[in-house]
Amino acid sequence: MKKKIEELILQAVETLKSDGVLAQDITPNITIDRTRDPQHGDFASNLALILAKPAKTNPRQLAEKLMVALPQDAAIIKVELAGPGFINFFIDPTAQFQIIRQIHDEGREFGLSQVGEGKRVQVEFVSANPTGPLHVGHGRGAAYGSVVADLLQAVGFDVHREYYVNDAGRQMDILATSIWLRYLEECGEVVNFPSNGYRGEYVREIAWDIHKNASNEYRRPVELVFEDIPADEPAGGDKEQHIDALIARAKTLLGASLYQDFFQIGLNNILEDIKLDLSEFGVDYQEWFSERQLMDDGSVEQALGRLRAAGHLYEQDGATWFACAKLGDEKDRVVVRDNGQSTYFASDIAYHMNKLDRGFDRIINIWGADHHGYIPRVRAAIQALGADESKLKVLLVQFASLYRGEEKVQMSTRSGEFVTLRQLRNEVGKDAARFFYVMRRSEQHMDFDLKLATSRSNENPVFYVQYAYARVCSVLRQLDEKNLERDLLLGMSNLTLLAEEHETNLLGTLARYPETLERAALQYEPHQLIQYLRELATEFHTYYNAHQFLVDDAKVRNARLNLICAVKQVLANGLNLLNINTPEAM
Repeated sequence: MKKKIEELILQAVETLKSDGVLAQDITPNITIDRTRDPQHGDFASNLALILAKPAKTNPRQLAEKLMVALPQDAAIIKVELAGPGFINFFIDPTAQFQIIRQIHDEGREFGLSQVGEGKRVQVEFVSANPTGPLHVGHGRGAAYGSVVADLLQAVGFDVHREYYVNDAGRQMDILATSIWLRYLEECGEVVNFPSNGYRGEYVREIAWDIHKNASNEYRRPVELVFEDIPADEPAGGDKEQHIDALIARAKTLLGASLYQDFFQIGLNNILEDIKLDLSEFGVDYQEWFSERQLMDDGSVEQALGRLRAAGHLYEQDGATWFACAKLGDEKDRVVVRDNGQSTYFASDIAYHMNKLDRGFDRIINIWGADHHGYIPRVRAAIQALGADESKLKVLLVQFASLYRGEEKVQMSTRSGEFVTLRQLRNEVGKDAARFFYVMRRSEQHMDFDLKLATSRSNENPVFYVQYAYARVCSVLRQLDEKNLERDLLLGMSNLTLLAEEHETNLLGTLARYPETLERAALQYEPHQLIQYLRELATEFHTYYNAHQFLVDDAKVRNARLNLICAVKQVLANGLNLLNINTPEAM
């Protein structure tokens, strides 16, 4: 109905253009809202207030002219002028039943649209360093990113899902060295493991597997490993200098080829684990983009060359700096260190250059909230590359905190003290994990309640929504058990018998699904869809508890069956977009 009203208003605008009331170059942004008070109709438009200034006229006078120019439509029984220039629309009560026919006709396609017009959108999310398993903090970004991508696709965008693999740089060297030191322990060496190394059990498992296959091939005396190495932090030294010196020593004692074995084995092992973990969590990508690719194919040098040619780089203290402060960042940034090594930021500039060169209409980066300060420098890089920085949209996700009782579980990949996403999924299930993760705005902090997520009660929101779907399935099973037939046509021809307040409420909520889906997608807010499904489930459960569906009157019975089957379809459509199952029995 909103779309129909939009079309009617657009026709009225064209009429006023033809009459000279409105200029030909006016392109109206038509917004139709549902009214809060039924006395003010069902829908309202503020278009007259928006166009009054460019039309150089009074809003109420323009609203009156729009009303006169509106084409007639049987579904609209009255149009009324209100306030400073609002146009209120009153809908024929019988028109509300059309939504049931539409849902049954469109099925899985109900709610989908082409508002995105096929525009190409890249959504990059998770992109956690492949230095350890994904933990519950990463899970929120994974769920949020995948649902945002699916919502955008549902409203007509061409979506490309991408994971940026940070498979180069210092953190990967720390991982490789950590694995080698654990390998030396497997060989019988006594190692003072660095405080800044990766300590998780997964590191020991990789080292054990290498020793099992290679025996002592990579063994070096521990005395040579630690000879003249700067002291670690517990001994009063600098932990960063300590681990950097150990990395350099590992490369020297092993040589480039053997050191690369540890680097590659660690990367492959952890990355494959991440891919499996995300796939089982319902998250899949079109592309896993390698940071090393940017270095190997010269993209980093090319990106820095573009910046240099445009006058955005300068040399100072032996390093190369990007003059991004004048482009909105808080200060200039180093892109090449004084030792000749490019920084992570240089790789990120090259990555965004690559995104732009691939021709995406919109680039969406989903980052942890701790990356907030990184946004201005990336926007500055896009400007410096000569591109439109408005193409970039950065969405921030607060990490989720996990509680066991009153005790907060600490999570650190480096220390190895964390709960993995896989452990969470095994404990609460994929459905509950995904639902809880997107239940609130992404930028809001959330505490993950394990007890609530595993409970089979109405207080558990995912159970509550799934149970509404299962209840409809139960009614249909009872229909078969009683040898009653569902007559779709009889139900459709008697929808006016759905006169109860609960039925009217359901009809109105079902009609809001397409606009809710579109709004959730365009505003990158999956929680709006969650809220809608919870509201629909609440109205259905209330209806279920108040009325019998399998009544003797065949006309009433089939009309109600058509209504609850429409509820079932919309619940399925919404849950499927969230990649959450629809159990037929609970």
